[in-house]
Amino acid sequence: MTQPVRATRPLTHTMPDVRRADASAVFVSHWYVPGRAAGTEALDEVTDQWSRADWREGVLSFSCFLDTAEETVLTYTQCADAGAYRPVLETLRGVARAEPVEYRPHRSLVLHPGEPGCVIVAMFDVDGPDRQELIVDSIAGTVRDAAPGNPGMLSANFHVSRDGTRVLNYAEWTSDEAHIAFLEGATHVSTRRISETTPGVRPIGFKRYHLYRGISA
Repeated sequence: MTQPVRATRPLTHTMPDVRRADASAVFVSHWYVPGRAAGTEALDEVTDQWSRADWREGVLSFSCFLDTAEETVLTYTQCADAGAYRPVLETLRGVARAEPVEYRPHRSLVLHPGEPGCVIVAMFDVDGPDRQELIVDSIAGTVRDAAPGNPGMLSANFHVSRDGTRVLNYAEWTSDEAHIAFLEGATHVSTRRISETTPGVRPIGFKRYHLYRGISA
């Protein structure tokens, strides 16, 4: 007997609501690609599989991004229940099964109103929950103080991994140009100094991303 074809979920070009109150778990994966063509091919495959997957109750949204250097793709999946993600992942294949890091939303700063035109994702390797809390507090304070002089910086949204080894800052910006100008200023120098000199914290780096596609429950 022929199995019925599962209906696909519609794809959107809307940024995820990174501060939605019902998202208690976030799963992030990223991998390198040799250029834009390979990146969009991978993201087309991943979004097609996610759009056809049997979403368990508790999966809220799936979003995928390509960085502006066109060498890295990133997926960002929000769940109300951490246990909802793994059963979906196990039904996927190929690059769509890339192993994620599990985070929980920890702290958000909304600095200016506006619609994000790009997302900056910065990651840190840390030595445990105390170091997670310390680096978040330090960077959040610096960013908050600098917000009046950086109107393109819309928000900073800190995530901490459940195993205590990672911190991720999902920062919303109005445009690439606004972020590039920020990189030339004193605040960027301050945040780099903090992340590079705080014991037990090792910056992994940051990339600027544009949304490719999204899917909502």
